[in-house]
Amino acid sequence: MPKIVTNLWFDTEAEEAAKYYTSIFKNSRITNTAYYGEGGRRPAGTVLTVTFELDGQVYTALNGGPEFKFTEAISLLVNCEGQEEVDELWEKLSAGGTEGPCGWLKDRYGLSWQIFPTVLGELLNDPDPVKAQRVMQAMLQMGKLDIAALKRAHAGSDLE
Repeated sequence: MPKIVTNLWFDTEAEEAAKYYTSIFKNSRITNTAYYGEGGRRPAGTVLTVTFELDGQVYTALNGGPEFKFTEAISLLVNCEGQEEVDELWEKLSAGGTEGPCGWLKDRYGLSWQIFPTVLGELLNDPDPVKAQRVMQAMLQMGKLDIAALKRAHAGSDLE
């Protein structure tokens, strides 16, 4: 077990969410499920925690109750190598959730994700501030990020 693990607080959906997330990402698996015992906050035998890996990163999902909800103050950023991966993850993770601006979405459990094409970082860090600013302006107009449109903005080919 790594020294630092992201812990995700759910009301009752920890196992469902872990199965959902591990079905979406390659090289992912559930590694442990623990259950409430007698005298716990939930009936004995109810799922307490689910430990799972998403592409090698370890997470724990906790059925802690309704007291806490996810906010955009924390999100999971997924670096994507191409538009096909952006499209696939956007479709799967936004299903039953809500699409947001600039590559952000909330999944069906309320957890925020950033679906981020790696080329965007390169374009935003261009030493030419005019090119970088055009990319930023284009990104601010998008929901799901469109790599071709970002590259056109970088090149200035969307200018009239």
